[in-house]
Amino acid sequence: MPNEVGPPVGFTPIVTTASAAAPTTPARESTTVAIKPIIQVAAGNALEIYDFMIYGYYARYIAQTFFPSSNEYLSLMLALMTFAFGFLARPVGAIVLGSYTDRHGRRKGLILSLTLMSLGIISVACTPSYATIGIAAPLIVLVGRLLQGFSAGAELGGVVVYLAEIAPPASRAFYTCWQAASQQFAVMAASLVGIFLLMALTPSQTQSWGWRIPLLLGCAVMPVMFWLRASLAETAVFARRKKTPTLSEICASLAINWRIIVRCMGMAAMAVVVSQAIQTYAPTFIASLHLGAMAGFVILFFVGLSTLFWLPVTALLADRMNRRTMLIAVTLTAAITAYPLLAWLAADPTVFKFAVFELWFSFMYACYSSVQVAAMVELVPAHARTAGYAFAQAIAAAVLGGFTPAICTWLNHVFNSNAMVGVWLAVSALISLVAALSLDKRATGVAQSVELH
Repeated sequence: MPNEVGPPVGFTPIVTTASAAAPTTPARESTTVAIKPIIQVAAGNALEIYDFMIYGYYARYIAQTFFPSSNEYLSLMLALMTFAFGFLARPVGAIVLGSYTDRHGRRKGLILSLTLMSLGIISVACTPSYATIGIAAPLIVLVGRLLQGFSAGAELGGVVVYLAEIAPPASRAFYTCWQAASQQFAVMAASLVGIFLLMALTPSQTQSWGWRIPLLLGCAVMPVMFWLRASLAETAVFARRKKTPTLSEICASLAINWRIIVRCMGMAAMAVVVSQAIQTYAPTFIASLHLGAMAGFVILFFVGLSTLFWLPVTALLADRMNRRTMLIAVTLTAAITAYPLLAWLAADPTVFKFAVFELWFSFMYACYSSVQVAAMVELVPAHARTAGYAFAQAIAAAVLGGFTPAICTWLNHVFNSNAMVGVWLAVSALISLVAALSLDKRATGVAQSVELH
């Protein structure tokens, strides 16, 4: 019995103006790697993640600018909770923008999400401080993060679905891995900018205005992102469709297939938590370990480079073995190694130990994400592919990933132990392990070997 469930009973989709007149020539399905469309969709995704990375990297400075308090812990938690609230907007964006993409086309959906994302970045980069405009400052930042999260809810899913639909079945994991790979370019770029600012500015300059520079650099490349997306071809899979579902029909389908959505949420758990822990939370974590900001940014650069290397390598493996088998092996390994590794680091923190922790989990993340993304896109209902994938991913990101920096900060504070980060990583891995065990091995093998429709 296949994992993919068909449209709900009574499904009567209609022809839309957008789908009836596809804007561009469909992206060709080929045995060769389609480099141009991969770059076109992945570049915008990289900018989205770059913004999230920068907010996490400079959370302490953002806290002092928009959430000033005599209690540094409280100020930081307010900044991190605002970051987390952006993730709470993702499920709404996943349904609204994901349904728009399933109805009007992958290309139009990706351009719309990029537009909203750009507005979110600009709002945070250009908002005056609390000292200048008072309570309006944190409110504007909160709205900006919500708008950013709303767009991200469909952006990540839209990119994955686009890549999956242009990929040959035997290379689907390899194609879809470039969504996560694009994030690593963002991590490396953000790290290099951080290193430059540490060298060029004093701490007081960085706190006062320097932290805005990375965000403004993101704003500067927005026109390039729009140029790339504007020439994006529609996928052949979507262009072949004569009818598309309405928002109500998509929501009904997701409700009927709720077990699949819940399973996908569980599958996404480890990916969203690990990525936030080793990348967004890392500068805050290394500060709590008193190892120096420069060491943190240098290590983060190599974390991005390591993940970027391992993602396509492990994706090639994921295309050659059963997805369920690989998911189980990786989640089990991560769950077993998380706490011992963090306890070893916390006992006597050094830059070397921190680097070992970061690089090991960058490898775990690459191994897992390379197979998890492809397995999820093959599992969700075909006619609501973007909305289904994006919603499951967004819920996991909102409940688990977005709150990871705040949860890790809280755990370390309450238990007075930096090893508690390992507990949170292990919990996320166990959640994904349960989800992987619930998959049917034979059905998973069939789904990964056939064309998407």
